[in-house]
Amino acid sequence: MAFEDALVLGTAIQEHGAGQRIRLLTLFDKMGKSPSSGPSRSLVTESSRYGITEGSYKAEYLTLTEIGSIATSTESSPKEQLRARFQLAIESIPVFKSLYESLVGSKIPAREVLRDRAGEFGVEGQGDQAACVDVFLVNVKFLGLLKVLSGAERIVNLDHALDELPAGKIGSAPVLAVPASVADLGTPESAEVDYSKVAFFIAPIGEPDTEHRHHSDMMLGSLVEKALEGTGLTVVRADKITKPGMINAQVIEYVLRSAVVVADLSFENPNVFYELALRHVTGLPTVHIMRAEDRKPFDVASFRTITIDTSDKYKLVAQLDSYRSAIAAHVRQALEGGAGQTNPILAFRPNLKLVIG
Repeated sequence: MAFEDALVLGTAIQEHGAGQRIRLLTLFDKMGKSPSSGPSRSLVTESSRYGITEGSYKAEYLTLTEIGSIATSTESSPKEQLRARFQLAIESIPVFKSLYESLVGSKIPAREVLRDRAGEFGVEGQGDQAACVDVFLVNVKFLGLLKVLSGAERIVNLDHALDELPAGKIGSAPVLAVPASVADLGTPESAEVDYSKVAFFIAPIGEPDTEHRHHSDMMLGSLVEKALEGTGLTVVRADKITKPGMINAQVIEYVLRSAVVVADLSFENPNVFYELALRHVTGLPTVHIMRAEDRKPFDVASFRTITIDTSDKYKLVAQLDSYRSAIAAHVRQALEGGAGQTNPILAFRPNLKLVIG
């Protein structure tokens, strides 16, 4: 789990328990989550592994560590908070510390090179190496240590980030937690699809040669497909199974049954939100992405969304790898959480069940 997602638990303890020891059941009730669900247990475990909190998901009480309290307290100065978060998210994790020290001040190499380097630092297996690199890049970006300089993404040292820190608070965690090329996995004449191997991409497709189509093609080909390479999932977009704009039975099957859905909320497209609402009712793994320039609608504002800055094509190219890592990390986390994902519908109706026949 990325540090920003694990930080949610510490932030909630500050908000609901004034930073003091709090009963686990009370905390999750205040957060609107089931304490016994897989995602909730994972959140407690990962928060403890990062050193933010003390106590397992079987414990009666959860407590912030001393440094976890500094990292989440609104009374900490921005510099104190960043130092604490750096220690928790990077310095206290040997492989992340080694990656940081080997990369600081340098241009970020290709993800494949970073995976090899993670292997040199003791991470075994290509899958674990990929996950390690993705979470590392997400963590350094959250801390403000990943910057575009001279046309490329580079990791800056902590002192540089501290010197540039604004007077206000640093970013806080929001409260909430494969492919081949795009394939025609099914047609109206053929319903034989293994949905357990599909990542369905809900997107504002638009007509050919429109801004929406160019945007969607870029998000699909340069980000989502690349992010999920090697995961065993095939990315499918609706225009590969039906005509753009049509919400037919086959599209709904993909929305309801796919192993994971990646939804692009850019342009506030009504078809996207129609399909997304259907997916939310299932509680199945879902990841939100959108352009940074778009307004996040109120109804999904509490759901973690990866924002992609497309306003400057030169910066976008420089940040493609870190965006891919963010998408890959969130897809992995969503899949590990399985059914019962937190979303706006289930937050209000946690017992709502959609039976998929």
